[in-house]
Amino acid sequence: MFHGSIVALVTPMHEDGAIDWDALADLVDFHLEQGTHGIVAVGTTGESATLDHDEHRQVIRFVVDRVRNRIPVIAGTGSNSTRESLELTRHAREVGADAALLVAPYYNKPTQEGLYQHFRTLAEEVHLPQILYNVPGRTGCHIGVETVERLSHLSTVVGIKDATGDLGRAMALVRCCEERMDVLSGEDGIALPLMLIGGKGCISVTANVAPRIMAAMCEAALSGEVAAARALDDDLAPLHAALFREANPIPVKWALHETGQMGPGIRLPLTPLSESYRPEVRRVLEGLGLIGA
Repeated sequence: MFHGSIVALVTPMHEDGAIDWDALADLVDFHLEQGTHGIVAVGTTGESATLDHDEHRQVIRFVVDRVRNRIPVIAGTGSNSTRESLELTRHAREVGADAALLVAPYYNKPTQEGLYQHFRTLAEEVHLPQILYNVPGRTGCHIGVETVERLSHLSTVVGIKDATGDLGRAMALVRCCEERMDVLSGEDGIALPLMLIGGKGCISVTANVAPRIMAAMCEAALSGEVAAARALDDDLAPLHAALFREANPIPVKWALHETGQMGPGIRLPLTPLSESYRPEVRRVLEGLGLIGA
């Protein structure tokens, strides 16, 4: 159910930081038209760290209602507080989300046993498919392979988004868990090799900007069309690089502003893309035919 190109959707904002609901509706429609296989609402790329709780709930409900069961909607409901994550995950289930994406608890640095108990509590308390999210570069917290293997035996834990960039770790996850849960790339740049070793797709930043190409690359990789997948991935490689010149989602929001799909709004402490990186983003968008030369 959660395979292929799953976009980590941005949250469009006006210049004053207010959510741009019209642009959000248009972006959801754009992904439905372009063949994206799933949508993550209010993940890291959706600025979950700066949306308040009411906004967080509103965006998830809005995306679920807009999609109308045409593709899966995965709600970002992780937190460094187990109680808070339980509340958000229950809400996601109530409004009809298809799954929850649960980032490792950040900042407070739990032990591996603490991580296991955190995710087990969510899995047992909320009957909703759940995808773990390991991104130690953001959280300061790393979900060990053995902990993932323990969690894979829980029926509601169906996958892991791994954003370590470590293919050796990804292979270990596939080997120990693939019969019980799916491994998804959290790094666009290694999505192809991860799928070729048994991963099932990518929760993608790049798909915000080039959804059709990203979806086609994932489809080719998952169906064993390696040459076609590599050719598409080669086309996407400059975009993967350009979208991480500064902290995500700064570059991707600017890229979508350049393509005319939303305004430049982003919330402090994040700021619009630095002037020095804007020419590179424009060149890459032009090269892919996403804006005029």
